[in-house]
Amino acid sequence: MIVIDEKRIFEIISQRKPVTVALNAPDGMLPQVQETAVNITKKFDIPAFVLADTTWGTCDLNSNGAKVLGAEILFNIGHTNKLETFPGEQDNVIMIDAFDNVPFDAVIPKALEILNGKTISLITDSQHLHQVESVKKQLEDGGVFVKIGKGKGQLNDGQVFGCEFYPAMETKEEVDANLFLGQSNFHAAGVAISTKVKTYILDPYFNEVRDVTNFAEKLEKKATLKIYKAMEAKVFGVIVGLKEGQFAKVTALKFKKELEERGKEVQLLALTDITSDRLKNFTGIDAFIQVACPRISTDNEFDKPMLSTPQANALLKMLNNEKLDNYLEIPHWL
Repeated sequence: MIVIDEKRIFEIISQRKPVTVALNAPDGMLPQVQETAVNITKKFDIPAFVLADTTWGTCDLNSNGAKVLGAEILFNIGHTNKLETFPGEQDNVIMIDAFDNVPFDAVIPKALEILNGKTISLITDSQHLHQVESVKKQLEDGGVFVKIGKGKGQLNDGQVFGCEFYPAMETKEEVDANLFLGQSNFHAAGVAISTKVKTYILDPYFNEVRDVTNFAEKLEKKATLKIYKAMEAKVFGVIVGLKEGQFAKVTALKFKKELEERGKEVQLLALTDITSDRLKNFTGIDAFIQVACPRISTDNEFDKPMLSTPQANALLKMLNNEKLDNYLEIPHWL
């Protein structure tokens, strides 16, 4: 069950006395966020808007939506990181912890059967950070050697985002496997691709240990195939993401310049949500490059090749007759 730090929210509202607030969170937490919004209105008698658009992380805060609503504070829930407020947002965006209290006790013996005597990197997402030390102790008591990589930037020690893997990359030369606490194939697959280390999920909901290595390899093969298909493209659509944390216009213009230098035609597009349906409206474009979020390209299907920033960098090298390098074996896919 997800537990939102309502106490912290109430403290901030009591201190700042806003007239209106807004809240957003990943889709799976929206029922709990609804309840929190109701509790805010009951306690403080102010409007509390739930921003119901999908939010994928700290790159996707929807602070613009809060501004349109006139909300003095936006509580971004469940994307726990080192920052309490976000630079450039005048302290109006407040990061609020949300933890999953599901226990790992029942599934740890299954992990011990697989990992006994091995050295692992223990990693997780925001919702299970508070359980890392407890799980570490149980694994070590069962004969597993556990390393927890250092966080960098927004990341806490042992924490990964969907496109940032610094703790796992720090330990990859020292471990036999990665062990991800939680249920997210999304996060674990990124870790497996970037580290090239066998990666397991310790899933307390299904009470199982899942090896996501093959799944990750299939994602990477699809990503690489898109690069080869894009080699034949004559006209590229380069897409700038309009979400505040995904806005990379300079990178888009760099790709435009470098593609044109290689004889390609480039059209510039801008989208808030980059989906296959939206792109079907455009004709005469052979392949796309989007500089918003790398996981849009690796995890979704499009009618035309859709490359992320790392894929586009790899494409440029191949157009220069250079070998395709390990383009996703990097700690941050931007």
